[in-house]
Amino acid sequence: MPSTGSAGKDTAPIMSTGPLKLKYKQDGEEAKEISRYLPYFPFKGIDRFYDIGGFLYEPEIFQKIVNIFVERYEAIGIDLIAGLDARGFVLGPPIALAMKKPFIMMRKAGKMPNAITSSNYDTEYGTRSGLTVQRDKIKAGQRVLIIDDLVATGGTLSSAISLVKMLGASVVECACVVELKCFINPSEDSGLPSRSKLFEKLGHSDVPIWGLVSEDLLTNEAELPEGYVDDGEEH
Repeated sequence: MPSTGSAGKDTAPIMSTGPLKLKYKQDGEEAKEISRYLPYFPFKGIDRFYDIGGFLYEPEIFQKIVNIFVERYEAIGIDLIAGLDARGFVLGPPIALAMKKPFIMMRKAGKMPNAITSSNYDTEYGTRSGLTVQRDKIKAGQRVLIIDDLVATGGTLSSAISLVKMLGASVVECACVVELKCFINPSEDSGLPSRSKLFEKLGHSDVPIWGLVSEDLLTNEAELPEGYVDDGEEH
């Protein structure tokens, strides 16, 4: 089983016994093409903010991403898809529709009725309030796929995993278009938070993460217009 400490594995847990060899690999040929449509900007005080608006604007590329995720998770086997607020709401529904699986939202607190809330969590932008999910949308024993656009420190994903486990279900995998591998297990002197240590602390080391594209391929610096201002929300 892939772990939070190793990126880009092409095997994953499946409903039957034994590992399944999967077609698409992190940073494979398809990922190299897709990476051209993931420009980075200086935004929110971050030197490299990767913008999924690049591939959303290109229907053929967006469809290719959907197809890759559909093929992977049809092979692995899931019961439902949970998308994270807010970009997971863009990526999750077309995958769920193609697979004919339910889609559920994991939102910020106070946005949905009949919801349970996870604990506060830390991200690369600062501390955030816990995510929420409607308590009747996940059943005990279900196999849940969590979808977001990007994983860095893993704080948001860890909050989502906690919600699934609170309701007695299991997370088959956390899937993202972009995985920043530098946060998996950085050296102490790097100053970066460790995703592996966070997941171990929270008891989530059993949950694998799969990203289609890593920062190794993301070299497409956006052309900034004259007078560009970083007007992202405060951390």
